[in-house]
Amino acid sequence: MKNDDTQNVIKILTLNDGNTIPMLGYGVFQIPDSECAKFVLSALDCGYRHIDTAQIYGNESGVGSAVAECGIARDELFITSKIWVKHYGYEKALKSIDDSLERLQTDYIDLMLLHRPYFDYAGAWKALEKAQADGKVRSIGLSNFSIAQTEEILRSASVMPAVNQIELHPYFAQSKLREYLAGKGIAVEAWYPLGHGNKKLLKDKTISALAGKYGKTPSQIILRWHVQSANIVFPKTRSVSHMRENAEIFEFELESEDMAAISALDKGKPLFNVPDWWQKFIIKLCK
Repeated sequence: MKNDDTQNVIKILTLNDGNTIPMLGYGVFQIPDSECAKFVLSALDCGYRHIDTAQIYGNESGVGSAVAECGIARDELFITSKIWVKHYGYEKALKSIDDSLERLQTDYIDLMLLHRPYFDYAGAWKALEKAQADGKVRSIGLSNFSIAQTEEILRSASVMPAVNQIELHPYFAQSKLREYLAGKGIAVEAWYPLGHGNKKLLKDKTISALAGKYGKTPSQIILRWHVQSANIVFPKTRSVSHMRENAEIFEFELESEDMAAISALDKGKPLFNVPDWWQKFIIKLCK
């Protein structure tokens, strides 16, 4: 595998448990397992060392194949996965972590999250604590948890969540939730960091003007806003040129007034809406 310097410039964040995480990673949401290894290897070749997957994505095996093939020392990689709601409850969650370890072809997972706040997530959290104590997982956290749901976890938790992975982009800045998490020392990870390629966001006049000012692409401007806001990001792309482009966000800095201008774009509404029928479908599917 080609050696690249990109990982040397990607900013590293220290989590509340003392472990470190690259602030830029590569996300594999909606990438088929059969193609996943190829794209992960490309990302690693571009210098990425942080890969974000999940049980429900169905591509942990692809990530594992890339990890086994890449020739990079395991301790230089940061792998995130997430327990799907069907595997919640203490015993089921423990087994699912072992299954993820097998698919990922690794002895430990750097960060394991509870994917969504349904069913027995309190029992699943206890399983995460057990897996962490056993050395199977380094850091543990949440995904898509509200303030109230996070508080529910904290009432019985022995370990503070290291992160909460949430939908977050300039059109949905989640200021109240981010402020709460910061007060607890819980890091923020942003999924849909570019609004899932939302054209209105990428062509927003404020973003476009800043892209011209800094000589960068709209995506780079948005991703730079994220990291300057202390958000961990892992944009998905199948393009090697975009992988390299995304990694260049550590080569410039937005001025404070430009950061404020982007933050002012917040519309307070998610782009990924979870309608009632979808939630009912998930509940029925997982019973």
